[in-house]
Amino acid sequence: MTTRNRVAGSLGSVTAGLLLATAGLTLAARQRDLEAERLHVRRLELEEVASRRRALAHQQRMHWELLSRAMDDPSLAAVIDTYDPAVPAEKRRQYFYANAWYINLYHLYRAGILDQEELYGHARELFQNPLMREYWEASRGQRATLKQTSDEARIGRMVDGLIRDLDEADTDEWWVVGTPPSA
Repeated sequence: MTTRNRVAGSLGSVTAGLLLATAGLTLAARQRDLEAERLHVRRLELEEVASRRRALAHQQRMHWELLSRAMDDPSLAAVIDTYDPAVPAEKRRQYFYANAWYINLYHLYRAGILDQEELYGHARELFQNPLMREYWEASRGQRATLKQTSDEARIGRMVDGLIRDLDEADTDEWWVVGTPPSA
């Protein structure tokens, strides 16, 4: 009987050990499956980011192409011209070109190539130019149509504040004017 109890106890221990080993293997398999699923989700997220960047790059190329055509051909410029009719044709072409520079900067930000602080620094330099400031003022109505919670409207307000700071600055060192927003 003692032998039987030992054998039964040994079998019980072996069974318990096998159950624990099986449970451990099942748990390890589940962890591998979860990790594989996490990697798959991360890969999909990265593919989505890459796809968005490609779409932004395409949009930037299209914007430049359309603006180039408008700058080269006044009859095409008339299609997108929302500036005051008193603005001379040469000035309108300059505004279209200024818009291309601003939109390029904005797309660099949207693509994640520049962070908000870097965008601010580049805008601070870009808006030293009087023609850029004229363009900015002339396009105020266009920016007013943006959804106020959009990135583009928020960046527009940031540039408005930057220009205000530049106008009010009592220094010739424009590169230190204003406080870059934190990202």
